[in-house]
Amino acid sequence: RLILWNHLSRNISSLQDIDQKNDLILFLETIHEATVVNYHVKKLVFHFSSMRHFAEELRKEGFQVLYIGIEQGERSLTSGLNQVLKTFSASKVIVTLPYDYRVLEELQKLEIPLEVREDDRFFSTRDQFADWAEGKKKLLMEHFYHAMRKETFLLMDESLQPVEGRWNFDKENRRPSKQENSYPVPLRFQPDTITKKVIEEVRKRFPQNFGDIEPFWFAVTEKDAEKAFDHFLKEALPFFGPYQDAMVQDEHFLYHSVLSHYLNAGLLHPKVVCQKVDQAYRQKKVPIQSAEGFIRQILGWREYVKGVYWLKMPSYRHLNYFGAHRKLPWFYWTAETEMNCMHQALLQTKQEAYSHHIQRLMVTGNFALLIGVLPEEICDWYLAVYVDAHDWVELPNTLGMSQFADGGFLATKPYASSGKYIHKMSNFCEGCVYDVRQNEGENACPFNYLYWDFLIRNREKLKHNQRLAMVYKTLDSFVDSKIKKIKFDSARFLQQLDQLPSDP
Repeated sequence: RLILWNHLSRNISSLQDIDQKNDLILFLETIHEATVVNYHVKKLVFHFSSMRHFAEELRKEGFQVLYIGIEQGERSLTSGLNQVLKTFSASKVIVTLPYDYRVLEELQKLEIPLEVREDDRFFSTRDQFADWAEGKKKLLMEHFYHAMRKETFLLMDESLQPVEGRWNFDKENRRPSKQENSYPVPLRFQPDTITKKVIEEVRKRFPQNFGDIEPFWFAVTEKDAEKAFDHFLKEALPFFGPYQDAMVQDEHFLYHSVLSHYLNAGLLHPKVVCQKVDQAYRQKKVPIQSAEGFIRQILGWREYVKGVYWLKMPSYRHLNYFGAHRKLPWFYWTAETEMNCMHQALLQTKQEAYSHHIQRLMVTGNFALLIGVLPEEICDWYLAVYVDAHDWVELPNTLGMSQFADGGFLATKPYASSGKYIHKMSNFCEGCVYDVRQNEGENACPFNYLYWDFLIRNREKLKHNQRLAMVYKTLDSFVDSKIKKIKFDSARFLQQLDQLPSDP
């Protein structure tokens, strides 16, 4: 019974019907899986420590557990498995669906029978999503979300209609934060003996990896992850909805849960979490804007991107609708940039292995889209630096939603924006050397002219997009001299960008 680093649930399908006497539970920390990309050191600590804690819990239950740590030098999952299979007599390998199509392909090369079980911690299976998608020209997340609400009865009334008469309260979820707001801090946990040992191992074996390894405060057990959720439910969720898109200087978390890495690793169960939020709403402890906004992220978006991933892989990874080819700027790894919004998001990422969805989508992702970064490079960066990033969830979010590299299969329009959006939703612009109110010249916010340059460059591919009709109508009103100035400022900025070191 092979347990991967996102399978840390006692009720995982690969452990169901286990024979405690005759079955072996195997954990493998391999060099290849730890070095696929330049993982944030906090991400490696989180996964290795939580795996080791889960293995100890299973041992205490009386199961036969074999744990092969990174120090034993196994190169890959298959090489490690083959060594184990030579030592132990086994009839087959049982595993729950992995986090990466690449891992599934690797395991399928084993010479012993492989049983891949559906991950029933999700609300929907691959086949159920494929059945829903069949025959549809557009796979709109909102339609899928409605179907999932009906199926689960989450936030539904007795007549199977959405509570309070609306499916979606997204329009109430876009307020900038007020100056007088105070923010709760996510529940933090002191590293225990196992985690301290992992921190030192990661520090020693991955000295060149990205990020700050300490302070390390994540939960690494199911028990502590549940405490973190209960803390969020009480302290932050009531205020989460209205301010979930806000960004504030030096405030890393605002009202966000910081729970997605626990959900994606298996320390929290999505169904249980959503049911508790639904219950909190019905008990009038949480307003509908917050309850619906939170549940939509899990029941709607999380399930939807998982479905898209397994429906479209492996070809999905290589899509590049705009033909983008620029290398990822070096400051994504150092946070050394004068654009304050980028500096804030990147520095937080370096420190915490976390930033919330608007920082990812409308700051770091938006900038990569506007300058034309090769989709594979920005996808690898997101996979590396965020503790909650697994291929099945990161790839559709980045390639499809953030970079529009699938040409609109997942998103209905590119999430491109000038500096005005960042100014509206944050106070980042107040501390920036660039002026968000200026559209031209060296002192202007680069997002302003890069936004219009992006639309000019990609006009042929975007001009028929109905959601951009008004934008292109505005662009058509620009006089020739303004167009020339946009192109000049953009070319100057990109030339300066290309002259920066590519390897920090």
